[in-house]
Amino acid sequence: MTHFGQYVRERREELRKGDRQYSLRQVAGRVGIEPAYLSKVERGEVPPPGEATTVRLAEELGEDTDVMLALAGKVSGELQEIIRKRPKLFARLLRELKSAPDHAILSVVREVRDGKW
Repeated sequence: MTHFGQYVRERREELRKGDRQYSLRQVAGRVGIEPAYLSKVERGEVPPPGEATTVRLAEELGEDTDVMLALAGKVSGELQEIIRKRPKLFARLLRELKSAPDHAILSVVREVRDGKW
């Protein structure tokens, strides 16, 4: 099972315990994919779906879309566009932040958000 597929299955099964509407068949129908395909994704027999399907699946399961895309090995089109505008700067930023503790990254986010330069 891929990490993505395993995560999807565990989350769906967790939700199904409290609500029978989270059966594989019903979730697949609401997301707009075949149940057999969702089953294969969950078992890791096929690669994770494309961006649009992954986003719909994340929303259906109440998960963060960026996290689900990352688990699928993808980056949203929105983030890709942001990176394309200044690829060297964002690559450098990400490399510098890769080993930073969470609190340091959150501090940077707050500074940028609040406009404290």
